[in-house]
Amino acid sequence: MEKKTPLEKRISRHVTGRPQSFFIAVTPGLEDICLDEVKSLLPEIVLSPEKGGIEFEARLHDCYFLNLHLRTANRVLMRIAGFKASNFDTLEKKLSSIEWELYLPRGTSIEISTSTKHSRLYHKDAIDERIKASIINRESLVEFHERTGPSPSFAQQIFVRVVDDRFTISLDSSGELLYKRGLKEQHNARAPMRETIAAAALMMAGYKGDEPLLDPMSGSGTFAIEASMMSTHTPPGLFRDFAFMNWPCFSSARWQHMKKESQKNIIKLKPFSIIASEKNPQLYSELKERTEKFEPSKVITVINMDFFEMRRKDLPVMFNSSHPGIVIINPPYGIRLGTKKAGRELFRNIIKKLESDFKGWRFALFVHDRDLIREIPFKKTSITLDHGGLKLALLTGMI
Repeated sequence: MEKKTPLEKRISRHVTGRPQSFFIAVTPGLEDICLDEVKSLLPEIVLSPEKGGIEFEARLHDCYFLNLHLRTANRVLMRIAGFKASNFDTLEKKLSSIEWELYLPRGTSIEISTSTKHSRLYHKDAIDERIKASIINRESLVEFHERTGPSPSFAQQIFVRVVDDRFTISLDSSGELLYKRGLKEQHNARAPMRETIAAAALMMAGYKGDEPLLDPMSGSGTFAIEASMMSTHTPPGLFRDFAFMNWPCFSSARWQHMKKESQKNIIKLKPFSIIASEKNPQLYSELKERTEKFEPSKVITVINMDFFEMRRKDLPVMFNSSHPGIVIINPPYGIRLGTKKAGRELFRNIIKKLESDFKGWRFALFVHDRDLIREIPFKKTSITLDHGGLKLALLTGMI
């Protein structure tokens, strides 16, 4: 067994050996869904929900675990410092006490995201400059961890939140936003739905993976692919890397063990009924090729068919089941249809189609024109979400 260096002992004592404070950032509107998800993953953790996220204390390996398994979160932040500073002299003094070497390899590329509210220090660039200077000064004073070092493309994002002169400094443990599962490549579908929102829609609709699921306007296949990962119990973070893998405290052995344990729960052979239908021939071909590349996606049947040509009598044949299931739709809107009038007409036709051929099915439906919600005759639950700068409603219920 190799003897630990003094720095490694400090890392073990201060970072891996004690609970840390974390914050899960969530798309506004999804806080309750994500809260339930975290509770199911780590039932012993005390959670403090707030607008835009969830705060809690846990061990570092719980941070690994949440990045690997969370389907509805945007990122997981680790708090490393909190203090009050109303002038730059005090800020510099407080920053000088942060032991950056416990968190960052030497020479790490830094990206800082600062937000201020009701603070006398409101100049974001000046705050960022002092944080970068404190890291450089610390590098010149102490021996940084150099055993592995960051990957060439790695840039550590640091989040700084200042409210009423109170600074909270956090490291992003996720890297790329968590909706990036590592499964989808570039495609030609416009305005694809983020995987985190797709997962939330499926959860709200009560999807458990043991009933038919129809994604009839599939585009890039986000809903169907997300459903395939949920139904096969495939962790959403299994196919990607994370920022914490470049931290000095990272344990590769523990991470690999965690991934192997999670893979034991993956179901590969059960005949799930997930159909992704796309009428555009090019998008259909791209989606069919995409779903053949990854094991979770192989439970999807991709068809080239117009939603409005589907008939109720055909559904049992399509799914090899007479059991009603879930239909999930994000209708085209805006520039994809040309006019607002065209969008409203399409939406009304979708409602008529659901009424005529999908009675008894549950639905998840995204509405981009809120005036149309009152025209929906079904009993429903609604939440409002931000997506690409737009406000949209996610409706779920029974037809």
